[in-house]
Parts: sequence; structure tokens; C-alpha cells
Amino acid sequence: MEVIVIAGKQPPSEYSRNLQSLLESRHLLKSELPFPDDVIEWHIQKGLIKAEKPIEETTKGFVCKRCGQDQQVLFARYPCYACNKQCVYCRSCVMMGRVSECTPLLTWKGGDQSKWPPVQMVWEGILSAGQEKAARSIIEAIRKKEELLIWAVCGSGKTEILFQGIEFALNHGLRVCIATPRTDVVLELAPRVKKAFEGAEIAALYGGSPDRGMLSPLMISTTHQLFRYKEAFDVMIVDEVDAFPYSYDQTLQYAVEKAGKRQSARIYLTATPSREMKKRAESGRLKAAHIPARYHRKPLPEPSFTWCGNWKKSLKRHIIPLAVKRWLFKHKEQKQPVFLFVPSIPALKSVVPLLKKEHFQSEGVYADDPDRNEKVKRFRDGTLDILVTTTILERGVTVKKAQVGVLGAESAVFDESALVQISGRAGRHPQYTTGDVRFFHFGKTANMVAARRHIRRMNKMALLENLVD
Repeated sequence: MEVIVIAGKQPPSEYSRNLQSLLESRHLLKSELPFPDDVIEWHIQKGLIKAEKPIEETTKGFVCKRCGQDQQVLFARYPCYACNKQCVYCRSCVMMGRVSECTPLLTWKGGDQSKWPPVQMVWEGILSAGQEKAARSIIEAIRKKEELLIWAVCGSGKTEILFQGIEFALNHGLRVCIATPRTDVVLELAPRVKKAFEGAEIAALYGGSPDRGMLSPLMISTTHQLFRYKEAFDVMIVDEVDAFPYSYDQTLQYAVEKAGKRQSARIYLTATPSREMKKRAESGRLKAAHIPARYHRKPLPEPSFTWCGNWKKSLKRHIIPLAVKRWLFKHKEQKQPVFLFVPSIPALKSVVPLLKKEHFQSEGVYADDPDRNEKVKRFRDGTLDILVTTTILERGVTVKKAQVGVLGAESAVFDESALVQISGRAGRHPQYTTGDVRFFHFGKTANMVAARRHIRRMNKMALLENLVD
């Protein structure tokens, strides 16, 4: 820690470069800083640290300045020992440390002064024509600090199209964040990005991460971790912008907005943009680049519909619907693994033992399953015939020869977006570009029809743009 001493007089505290490095572009409580109160107060008095009121009272009620929460039911009062009154605090982000009326949020004034050496991308892959066009659009958005939607089909290679833009940004002194709603995506992206930029300083942030709290030139983070940052990034890339919980949680959207600089590039990646995002793109209010084909230049597998009767009643009688069972046996004989999506955990827990009874090597996974990663690995390694899953595996998983079935495709949880993402599990591998996608239902729905129409539209667009063979 560096100390500056004024001649003939000992200052009440000391200027700390360590404190500066911990607070630059951050949004933290005193309790999150490993410094005594008097050191922090000295920096505040000297105008080096901005202390912001954390709970703002408006005409509509309270607003938390850390997480953006404004639902009044999520604010409460407690007897505060610091100010000796009933203090208002935010319950929405309390797991990160309590934000109350008398505990200021701190930010270093003067912005981020960090510099880093030039980086060089070492990825030697070749982009498809569609990918190359999108990559150029990303560089242009970064240069102009604009918003850009990358509307790319499942399996199109969205990660690789970012590399040129990341290299451009870092070599122009621009800090980059790739944000995603899910920890498993951070864990999957981080090694790929680090391999593409060997030697670059890259942090991966998620709950329990050893990098948590870092500020590096390139960061890969869950959206939840961004609550602790403020005006930190020149380029904010949001992967799976339509995914739960980001698409439903206003506080996570606030975190992403707050973490980006006021003048910054914002790039959104998705195969299934929301209705609002589609409208903005179609009206020209949001620039968009389409990638309607996969990098292996083969069409997307289109789903077919199979009526399977009252499947819920069948499961209660401990029977797998006949149409489903025949389809599963066909793929077992062909040594083709099957993702079988179900609408709920109770349905999953009914289906798995029935499949085992029929001598299928099968397991089931869901969000809170402690053995989820191990089961997915076994499925990838070929030791399972069938992996029964909730929508938790609708995104990002590639398995050779995978076929896809949806039991109860008419269920409300399977909206258009979910069914498009689920269909995207088939035909992803470059050596196995086809796949059987089957929606088993007890009554066809508008979402099922819309999902198939969506996939057919992308295939047609890819054909017109000469992006498929």
C-alpha cells in the first residue's frame, strides 16, 4: 500500500492504490472493502470516492440503487444500530450484503484508468459466410458504440463470431464483458475464450468463483455478479438474452445496464428473440444481423408432431405411451441417444423408472439435481440411451447423433422459444447434421406450430442466402 505524507503533517489517513483498484468501476458497500472506516472516510472527504444513497424514495416508493428493485413488497424496515432508527433495506439483493438507507454505496471517482498490453487472437478456425457477416457487424457496433442484435440459429457458432470484435475492442483499450444468465454457460465459455486469447487477462465470474470481484480487460460473468459493477464496460455482450431468469427479471436487466458505460456497445445474442426485440429489429430501431444457418451448412432439423393420447393418464397407470415407446426403441436399435424433454419434475420422476423397467439405460436431470453434470457427461460419453430432462437442458448442449423427443409438447412450459431451443439439440455435430425431432402431444398447440414455422423460415432464409448446401 502506497502512502502519501504531506510535509510537516501526518494526514488523518492515507491514499491507497489498493483501495482505488478495488473500487474502480465497482459499486460496493463498506463491508465489502478490507479497509478501516477512517481510511474510506478520508478518501470520501478528499473527493476520491463517491458515496451514493443506496435507497432512493420517489413519489412511487422506494428504489434500490444497487439492484434497481422498485417493488414495494421487497422493502422492509429493521432496527438499525448504526443510525438508531427503523431503517429501510432492500430484501431483493440482501444475499449480497444488506443495502439500507444509512449504508452508502461506494464508487471510485475519475473512472477506470487501467491499461493492458495488446492481445492477439490465436483461434485458427474459419468462419462461415453468415458468421463472417455477423462478425463484421459486431466490430462496427463496437466502433460506433451501438446496440446490435445477433439473431443466430441454435448451433450457428455464436461464440466464435465474437472473437474478432473482442480482439478489436481490447486492442483499442475497451473493456469487454460477456454476460449470461447461467453459471454453466460461464463454465463452458471461459475455457474456449481463454484458448482463443492465450495470455490475455480473463476473469470468469459466478457464485463461488475464485475470480469473483475482479476487474479484468475481458470478463465472462453471470448477470447476477454484475450488481457489484458500475459503468465498468465499454462493450457489453449479453448471451442468451431471452433466457430465464434474465428475460423475466428486471433487476438482472438493470444490473447489465448499470455495469455498462453510458456510451458503450451493447450486443445481444439469441436464437429466439423476444416479441419486443423482434418488433424493434423489424422497425429498424434495433440493428440486427441474422445467421439463419449452422456453420456446417446443413439445414435445421424440422420437428414433426405425433399424437400420443392422454400421456398423463398413461403415466399414472405406470405406462409409457405406445407411440413414444416405439419411437424410443427405434432409436435404441440404431444406437442413437435421445433427449426426452418433459414438462415437469413429477413427470420426469414417473418416466425414468418406467424406461428402466423397459431396459433403457436412462437417467433424469433437472435444475436442482446435484448429479446433473455427471449424468450429462455419461450421456455425452454414450453410456446412456436416454436422458430425460426438464427445460434446463434446452440450450447449449451438443451430443453426437442426438435425437430429440418432447413428451407433452402441448404443455404451457413449452412455448415457441423453448420448443425452438429444444429442437436445436438435434443435428448440431458436424459429423451428424441430421436428427429426428418429435413433439408428442395430446392436442396440437399454437406454440408447437409457431416453433415449426420459425425453424422452416430460418431454413428458407438460409437457402435464399446460399448458406446451406
